[in-house]
Amino acid sequence: MANSSKKLSLLKKGEKCIVDSYMDENMQQKMLDMGCLPGEVITIDRFAPLGCPIAISVAGTVLCIRKDEAENILVKVID
Repeated sequence: MANSSKKLSLLKKGEKCIVDSYMDENMQQKMLDMGCLPGEVITIDRFAPLGCPIAISVAGTVLCIRKDEAENILVKVID
């Protein structure tokens, strides 16, 4: 079951979520181009030692995004 929307940057390693929406049009286009569509399940794989970038799994692919980019992605955490 999904909760209210929160920023992807606030999640912890191992958490799963569903892409809800994007707060920035440029970020939205970038993520859509990489296959990160609304409704896709994301798993937080790991963080770099200083917290940036963040490695996420989306549709069988691992993507690395900067923390400031993750701030613009709204997700719903899967319990």
